[in-house]
Amino acid sequence: MCVSIAIRLSFAVRCSDARNRTEPSSRNPLTPHADDDILMSVMHTMKLDFQEERLANGLKILTLEDPSHPIVSYQVHYATGSRNEKPGITGISHLFEHMMFRGSKEFGPEEFARTIQANGGTLNAFTTVDNTSYFENLPSDKLELAIRLESERLENLSLNQESLDTEREVVRSERKLRTVNSPFGLLIEQLFAIAFDQHPYQWPVVGWDHDLRRLTLEDCLDYYQRGYAPNNAVVIIVGDFKRTEALTWVKKYYGHLTPQPPLESPLAQERPQRGERRSVFKKVSQLEAFFAGFHCPGIKNPDVFPLLALNHILSGGKSSRFYQRFVKTGKAVDAQVETDPPPFWPMDPGLLQVYAIATPGVPIGDLENEIWGVVEEIQEGKFDEEELAKAKRGLITSFIMGLQSAFFKGLAGGLYTIKAGDYNMANTMLDSYEKITTDDVQRVALRYLSVDNRTVVTLQPITPEENERLEPME
Repeated sequence: MCVSIAIRLSFAVRCSDARNRTEPSSRNPLTPHADDDILMSVMHTMKLDFQEERLANGLKILTLEDPSHPIVSYQVHYATGSRNEKPGITGISHLFEHMMFRGSKEFGPEEFARTIQANGGTLNAFTTVDNTSYFENLPSDKLELAIRLESERLENLSLNQESLDTEREVVRSERKLRTVNSPFGLLIEQLFAIAFDQHPYQWPVVGWDHDLRRLTLEDCLDYYQRGYAPNNAVVIIVGDFKRTEALTWVKKYYGHLTPQPPLESPLAQERPQRGERRSVFKKVSQLEAFFAGFHCPGIKNPDVFPLLALNHILSGGKSSRFYQRFVKTGKAVDAQVETDPPPFWPMDPGLLQVYAIATPGVPIGDLENEIWGVVEEIQEGKFDEEELAKAKRGLITSFIMGLQSAFFKGLAGGLYTIKAGDYNMANTMLDSYEKITTDDVQRVALRYLSVDNRTVVTLQPITPEENERLEPME
């Protein structure tokens, strides 16, 4: 049931594998080229008007009635991500995403999923650095079923050695497929491991293989007891339902659960970086590439929004500077800036990533220098209001498109509650996008995309014979 190692969700609202993004595939009247007056009028009518309730055991409940379609999205978000782990148990949050489908007192392995699907619903889950989330999108008259099933596996999950051994190997295989054997997965891991020397963001959400091998049943029982507790969860209900009835069901199935001491937050925040860090990763490859990371603030910092606009100007589509300068001219196979759009932006200060894959015959050092030259243009203010306006239209449009979905409305409310402590921050996003100025973009480019704040990992291609002489990667 895993949909991601470290989630990347586009504003078109879809779950995806780590480091992947898609653009909306169908035409929409609210495209980045739509009439600005129409866009602005729609903008000011968008509001997530959640009703909030908290049970005596600490469970937060957010409800948003929307009878426009006979469906409901039921979501449970736990504040259990890789930031709550420590060396020795890395990957346990993501492992639990798998374990939650292994059965409970009432349901056998995978029976949870079969029951939801047999009742016309879809379901899945994802784990990030900050949270683990579960959701069911299903017909409105099946809401009580989803509430009952989610509460039952929260209270009575089957945790035994057989389930642990089975899912451990599934996760190890996933790590091998998506990271070790992928073109750039190990480079990205190395980038984060070098850029962070204090904070848990330094290890991957999927975990280190040596930790996955050594996780014990006792580790899992302790993590389950503290992490999967009502006071560490947020329940979201969005769609065609009656709030009073839904709250009655939530209280019936969750109200008796006992709160637990919370999981530890990171013991240390990352220290400011005081100089560029560089590394080389040797790998059998036909292409040269580099991946760079710049420390940037957490989700509650207003600089998030001009950083997203900067991302859009540099690599947002085929009219962007990176595409026009490097991909279109044949210098690069790909060149991108990677950030997680809110509400998926990390809770604590994370990394804004820049990467480029060189076309065969183009020296990676030359390509990297040219990439930084384009960044310097932004730092010098060499961009105009039209580029910024296009970026803002794209960001605003994408968020509005997402809010057409009950599922995304729930994600926005739930993830902002987990990451920022307040779902209402989702209601400030459109204004925050609209207020971005060219001065803001130049300022964040100067502040965060500096050489002293930069970590770079370069892929150095080697032959299969050279590869054989190196230690294997896990």
